[in-house]
Order: sequence, then C-alpha cells, then structure tokens
Amino acid sequence: MAEYDAVIVGSGINSLACGALLADAGWRVCVLERDDRLGGCIRTEELTRPGYLHDVFSAWHPLWVGGAAHAQLADDLAARGLEYLNTDLPTATAFPDGSAAFLLRDAAGNAGELGPEWTGMLERFFPNADLAFGLLGTELWSVAGLALALKAYRRLGRAGAAAFTGELLQSSRDWLAQTFSSERAHGVLAPWVLHTGLGPDAASSGFMTQVIAVAVQEGGMPIPRGGGAKLADALVRLIRDRGGTCETGRDVERVLVRGGRAVGVRLEGGDTVEAGRAVIANVTPTQLYERLLEGDAPDAARRFRYGRAEMQIHFALSEPARWDGDERLNRTAIVHVTPGLDGVSRAVNEAERGLIPEEATVVVGQPLTMDPSRAPEGKGLLWIQLQELPSRFAWDDDARERYADRIQARLVRHIPNLESSIVERVALGPHDLERMNVNLRHGDPYGGALSLDQNFLWRPFPGSAGHSTPVERLWHIGASTWPGPGLGGGSGTLVAKKLLEPPLPRRLLSAAPIRRFLA
Repeated sequence: MAEYDAVIVGSGINSLACGALLADAGWRVCVLERDDRLGGCIRTEELTRPGYLHDVFSAWHPLWVGGAAHAQLADDLAARGLEYLNTDLPTATAFPDGSAAFLLRDAAGNAGELGPEWTGMLERFFPNADLAFGLLGTELWSVAGLALALKAYRRLGRAGAAAFTGELLQSSRDWLAQTFSSERAHGVLAPWVLHTGLGPDAASSGFMTQVIAVAVQEGGMPIPRGGGAKLADALVRLIRDRGGTCETGRDVERVLVRGGRAVGVRLEGGDTVEAGRAVIANVTPTQLYERLLEGDAPDAARRFRYGRAEMQIHFALSEPARWDGDERLNRTAIVHVTPGLDGVSRAVNEAERGLIPEEATVVVGQPLTMDPSRAPEGKGLLWIQLQELPSRFAWDDDARERYADRIQARLVRHIPNLESSIVERVALGPHDLERMNVNLRHGDPYGGALSLDQNFLWRPFPGSAGHSTPVERLWHIGASTWPGPGLGGGSGTLVAKKLLEPPLPRRLLSAAPIRRFLA
C-alpha cells in the first residue's frame, strides 16, 4: 500500500484547498513545502517592527470567501480559529486633483458614485451571473465545461451565446467606454484588472472588470482577523485533524513515474514519498516540466511566457495615515492612486516594453480599517502593491529603493502625514519576490502572462487539457492554470472535485465529444 493517497507539491492556497477537500473526504494527504513555513503567498509576519503584522504577499480574500472551497469548509475553518472581517467601504480611487470616487457595498450608492449606468449594468449582468461566475469555477476541458456551454446556448440562443462569447473577449477600455460616461467610473474600475494579471486593453479584461465590480459590491473586501496567515493555519489544522501531513523544509526535486503513471516524489536528499492515487503539483510550468519531470517538456510548455513584475512596500507608521480630501479614504480598505483609465493603460504599456512607468498605479491597502489588531494601538500600517513593473529589467536593491522613494513621494501628495510618521519601510522588489517564492518567476505574481493564448481553455498553454498532464495521475494546479491567479483556491478545488467524483460510465467515455472535453 502507498504511504499516502495524494502527495501535494507546494503549500499555497490551491494546495491547501485541494488537500483539505481531499482529507475531508477521507483521503490520506501529504503536503510538502520547500520553505520553512506553510501557505505559499499567504504570509503574515512582523516584517518591519514588533507588533506590526504585515501580510507580506497576498492580503485580501474576496475570491476565497466567495469560492466553492470556502462554502464547503467554512464551518470547519471557523472552528479552527478563522474569523473574517468586512467593510462597507471596500475600494476607492484617489485622483491627482485631490478628488476621489468609491465602489461601495450598495447598488444605489454606487449609482450615485459612478453614474446612473450602474443600475443598467447590474440589470444586464445578474440574469446571467451564474454563467459568468460559473465559468470561473468550472473545469473547461470537461463534461462540466461542455454542460456550461450548452446551458448558455439553450438559455441565450445561438445569437445570444455568440454575443456572450464576444463579451468575454472584450477589453476593459471598450467595455468601460460603452457602459459609463463618467471618467470617475472608469478610474475606479480600471485598476482592478491589474489584480487579475491583465491590463485594460487586453482581451477578456472587460469581462473580468464586470465580474470584479459585481463581486466587490456583493462581497466587499474580507480579511481574516489577525492576518491572512490565519487562513493557511486553519486549512493546515483541518488537514492534520483529518489524518493528513503538512511538512516544511521538504524540497521536491522529481516526480516519480512508473509505467506512465505518477507514483510519488523524490525529495532533495534522496527520500521518497509514495502516492497511491495522485501527485498534485502547485508550481509553474517551468518548475513542473524542467525540474520535476527532468526536462521532458512539451514544446508549448517551453514557450510559456511570464508577465509583468510586481513590487511591494510595507510601512509601519507612528500614527494612522490621514488622507487629504474625502475623509472616507481614511476608512477604505483599498485605495488606488492613479490618473484613471488612460493612466493605468499607459503604465501597463510602459512596463510591457521594459520601462519603469512614469506614473504607476499605486495600490494602497489599509487593513487597519477593519482589523486594528494588526498594529499597536494608535499606530498605522500600509500595504503597497505595484503591479506595472517590467520583468526585463536589472532589478537589485538599489533600483528597488530608488523606485520606492518615487512612490513614497507620490503618496505624500495624498497622505500629508506619511513621511513624518514612518517608523520603518520595507520594500520587496521583483528579485526579492522570486527569491522568497520560486513560483514568483521574474517577480510575476500571477503565474504567467494571461494573454488570450495562455488563458481560459488554453491555460497554461494550448494543448494542455485542463489540469491533467501527459503523465497519468499527475495533476497541475496553481496560478499558472485555470482559473488563473488570485487567492481563491480555484484550481485546487477543481482538481479535488475531479478526483472525488465517480467515474463516468464506459458508454459515455466512448463518445467522441466527451473524450475531447474530458480533462
């Protein structure tokens, strides 16, 4: 008998979601992490000074709270110490002229903020919201994917289904221009496509803008009390309580294959761990095919492209940040600082051409607006994300600090007390991020470029059938796979569901359409 039913390589959110769902169903699960802590890009630590709890990488959990894994595991995770906090002021944009616009948790309020077109947008979106959100929660190369396509065809008709497909490919710029007359609305919504790894002129960014806009209104911007790591901690406890194992300092160097099947893994140092049913790798295609499978990579995998880099800046402050202008900014979870749609577009274009953006979109996260426990009483803490940086650049500590100085100078125009209240600043450049997590290749936090040929049915690359691989019983999950990046556990949930579902009858397996769509 094999030592475990499933061995999972890496301990990011998709690994832990997959492991928890499998363990909850009675599988013997082993999660192996090369780092000295579990959670992947979920990490909370006193990065600056004692008492200041910074979410070092990811920080905001709307995708997780709205996802299928949380729906199934919420009670078990709450019993293990996970508590979510939320706000009625999830996001806003601060413009260079000192004005601001907000996306709220209330439809009428959003119509007042962003224009009367908001109401019409919701009226068009909600009747087919199950198709939009269903797309992001479905294994596209599968019977379920085929069923979703047929559902859209039956409901919308041939012309309607074609129009829906066309809307999936529309850019955010085109959708925003057609939907809202207000540039304030454009400026609030456009920056959110950066959080999906896209830019406002990319194919499918319009669809993602709609989905995020509705999701933020309906779900807000939840965070765990005490830091994002509380989610990873609760998932690990659940896996262990169900008889599973989660180990750190265990670097997997090879997937063991016998007779075309994955049967386990070999660790650095020579130890092996056997898997009786599945090996699940939460890695980039580069790691999977060039390292774990010893370089036996499909041509398409070798051509896999990575996207823009990111940078983070963490501030510990002696007092809370005080924004100039609209006082609601002081109570808003995430504030984007940008000139608007054209500013986001320009910065993305510059980064993709290998240039440092002249006026980047600055994401200012304020977790203390919901969770005062993240800092000593009366103090301040800011989480800064910069998503429009070139990966083709000679990043080093000096370049990182000089760029952080530029961003800080811009923020002072909006937060006058920022510089006078800095206790400590810690910046993490693209080179730091890759060093800290091997999956953040070139500082890309989104698992690879999300251009159309590496998205939807073609993620991670054309010819890959969902989350299966050329090796039987070896599954590929993570940001590089569908449904892409974000702290939602989507790919791990899809693979767990696939592994737990009963096999299809042979007569269905023999049907050509089914064979083509099966993962």
